[in-house]
Amino acid sequence: MSLPNVITGARILFVPAFVVVYMMPGSWSHPIAALIFSLAAATDWLDGYVARRFNQVTAFGAFLDPVADKIIVVSALLILVAAHSSIWLTLPSLIIVGRELVVSALREWMAEMDQSITVAVSYLGKIKTTVQMIAIAILMYLPSDAEGAWIVIGYATLYVAAVMTIWSMSVYLRAAWPTLRNSDPR
Repeated sequence: MSLPNVITGARILFVPAFVVVYMMPGSWSHPIAALIFSLAAATDWLDGYVARRFNQVTAFGAFLDPVADKIIVVSALLILVAAHSSIWLTLPSLIIVGRELVVSALREWMAEMDQSITVAVSYLGKIKTTVQMIAIAILMYLPSDAEGAWIVIGYATLYVAAVMTIWSMSVYLRAAWPTLRNSDPR
């Protein structure tokens, strides 16, 4: 296990921590959960930096990193949707989770076709993930009944992330389309 893979594994271990803390009663639980979530999100940058800086990029790390991102984002969106019980949070959350499923399946299928480079993580995908993490951290920090500018900023940022999600998915699908169109159905 290289250091970047250990960092990525630790990021996954942050998930039960922020979920449990978020669901605890008390005015302190949401800000602490948002802090834990933010630390997990920051390790996404850190593991990639360490892997590139010290030439510790591995196939296992390339697999585990996006899996960790998906676990963190989906877990956070699930607890937020449950807490907010709002269609306005549920809709972009469904778009984001749906995209993650589609792109994950597409990557798996393209790997089977020996075309995984066609759907490699793009710069747009990295920006999308960053915007998602910011939106989630804001929404996690605030109580579910919050009003005012910050809740609007949190929701608006989540909608920007949802639009970027659709955009990045379309980029992946367009890149994979020739292989999808010309593949043997067996």
